[in-house]
Amino acid sequence: MTSVMVVVPTVSSSPSSSSSSTLHHPLVSWRRLRTPPSSKPWQRRPRVLRVRAAIVEARPSSSSSPFPDESNSIKVVQVYRGGGGRGGVYNRAEDLQAEARALERAVDATVYGPELLSNKYGSRPIRVARRAVEILVALGSFGVKLLLDQRKGVLDQNKRARGAELRTIFTRLGPTFVKIGQGLSTRPDLCPPEYLEELSELQDALPTFPDEEAFACIEKELGLSLDSVYSSISPSPIAAASLGQVYKAQLKYSGQIVAVKVQRPGIEEAIGLDFYLIRGLGFFINKYVDVITSDVVALIDEFARRVYQELNYVQEAQNARRFKKLYADREDILVPDIFWDYTSNKVLTMEWVEGVKLNEQVAIEKQGLKVLDLVNTGIQCSLRQLLEYGYFHADPHPGNLLATPDGKLAFLDFGMMSETPEEARFAIIGHVVHMVNRDYEAMARDYYALDFLAPDVDVTPIVPALRNFFDDALSYTVSELNFKTLVDGLGNVLYQYPFNVPAYYALILRSLTVLEGLALYADPDFKVLAASYPYFAKRLLTDPNPYLRDALIELLFKDGKFRWGRLENLLIQGKKDRDFSAKDALQPVLKLLLGTDGEVLRNLVIKEAVRVTEAFVLGTVVDTYSLMPDLVKGLIFNGNGNSSGPLVMSKAERENVLELRDQVSRIWGLLQSSESFDPASLQPLLQVLQQPEGRSLGGRVLGGITQRLAARLLQQVLRVPPTSSAPSTS
Repeated sequence: MTSVMVVVPTVSSSPSSSSSSTLHHPLVSWRRLRTPPSSKPWQRRPRVLRVRAAIVEARPSSSSSPFPDESNSIKVVQVYRGGGGRGGVYNRAEDLQAEARALERAVDATVYGPELLSNKYGSRPIRVARRAVEILVALGSFGVKLLLDQRKGVLDQNKRARGAELRTIFTRLGPTFVKIGQGLSTRPDLCPPEYLEELSELQDALPTFPDEEAFACIEKELGLSLDSVYSSISPSPIAAASLGQVYKAQLKYSGQIVAVKVQRPGIEEAIGLDFYLIRGLGFFINKYVDVITSDVVALIDEFARRVYQELNYVQEAQNARRFKKLYADREDILVPDIFWDYTSNKVLTMEWVEGVKLNEQVAIEKQGLKVLDLVNTGIQCSLRQLLEYGYFHADPHPGNLLATPDGKLAFLDFGMMSETPEEARFAIIGHVVHMVNRDYEAMARDYYALDFLAPDVDVTPIVPALRNFFDDALSYTVSELNFKTLVDGLGNVLYQYPFNVPAYYALILRSLTVLEGLALYADPDFKVLAASYPYFAKRLLTDPNPYLRDALIELLFKDGKFRWGRLENLLIQGKKDRDFSAKDALQPVLKLLLGTDGEVLRNLVIKEAVRVTEAFVLGTVVDTYSLMPDLVKGLIFNGNGNSSGPLVMSKAERENVLELRDQVSRIWGLLQSSESFDPASLQPLLQVLQQPEGRSLGGRVLGGITQRLAARLLQQVLRVPPTSSAPSTS
């Protein structure tokens, strides 16, 4: 093993240079805390970051894991990063120690447990009853108003007003119901558009709590005075969310601008009581409401568990770090750094990100950016999250997605994350293939892998329901198909049968519907499925996973014939994905074709290879014949050139041969035009053909071609010359 010593610029702090540290921001007044309003803003002399050298020992990596062992890849002794350790200098060991200290500060973080809630609130009947009455009165009065609207025939006219009223009710009922409202704001399958727009304001336009309580919480959690941590901090929150509020500050030791999120006081008590009541309602629904087939209590427990995880800001910081390691390698994605020394159970300090919320189209366009470009970036990143590593941001509402001035899409707030099971990731891609192929029996079987159905449930009755919906929905092209249409239609199917929708699937729908909703602000004709299709095509063509290789074969072969049009479309779409590699597109097919269990596929490929080769040979003959002068045709073919020429083929057969040849030529052109195409990528194919299996395959193809052409030639030799018809007499 060899190692290389590389000199990398790093940064150190020096107090020698002076400049004013007063920060100017159009929305924020900066001052030192506890300074009387009449005093001048506090100015300080920040330390200037100076470049110096550091040593990096680079070793070749032997791991293909998304989390390679640092000892086998890059061992960083000391490098600069925009939010690292003290003085802006990042040290891996110090970073791990700081994280360990943060974990220690969060050791007493509350974890959701139904039994704990039952023990706690089961002995407080008066408090439980008081809260239950408060909720029932608020939601009950809203329900009565909806019934009256329906009876008066003004339900549609009052949707906007009722949506605003429901938002007010959720805000008044507190954080738990704000979280519920936020979830509903991203569910177009459950709420009309007017409600969605009103409830979307719950994302970040929420009441704040007193700043004095927030600052006291910071000092208590970190065990440090504010003056020792910050040069300055905004006197009021920049934003307020359901579980906390955010301040903008400048770290004293480095001058770094950071966002400081502080948890709302008493929030654990508030959401604990609410979930205790909501869970009781879930038991009632499971027992008496037959229309809802899902286990409501399980869904409530899953939702509550995620909300409690959001209460632990150290967990959120770890989520952000993992997310960044997986997805921030793209130049168009930004994930802020975490400052572990100033993070605890109830305080989170992270790199400040300047940007505009993704639903503020006018402000984005003023920066010379396009909303649709940013949404497409979000879709591609979300697909990677959902279907590659399976770790995804489960709360991508507009307040958590920012467009930075340099055109990057910044992800914020990593409190609610989720994971897609590995089997489900491939099943989702396969499900899309089966949908495109209208293979409804296979679609129904996919629900086992997706964990929608228990293994003992018979899917036979489900197939007609899928056929009835998708036959109509798929009358549109993929580019015209609306994601919401699929969600609504599939939802109707799910409600009719014993489906148990897992939490990860609901969160996937939420992520994609939010992104499609954001795009619809800019382009009413935007379709998230059309934007996603290049990714699916790329994965099908390049992923060596056996499940996806089988899905690709299902897509390309039907009734023993290869569908070249499907392959051409996959290549056209796959090339639109920036990560597409023509070289990678050859490898899975080769492995499958020459595998021990590939005999059935080899027979199909041999048959198709013979057909294609014949098409090129006959096409060349047809082209050559068409270029001959009529006199030469007559001399060579004994005057038969005006019928079918040198080949015994009907006009339709000749057109089919030429179309197949041209289609294969276009596909080859698509591969050659790929940026990653390298003729050397064909070398594995040549090597394979030299192996016994490859020679056998080539021999069978050559034999098939010889037989077909010999049969053609025999037909040509033995064909009966056309007889001249006798002249007609009157």
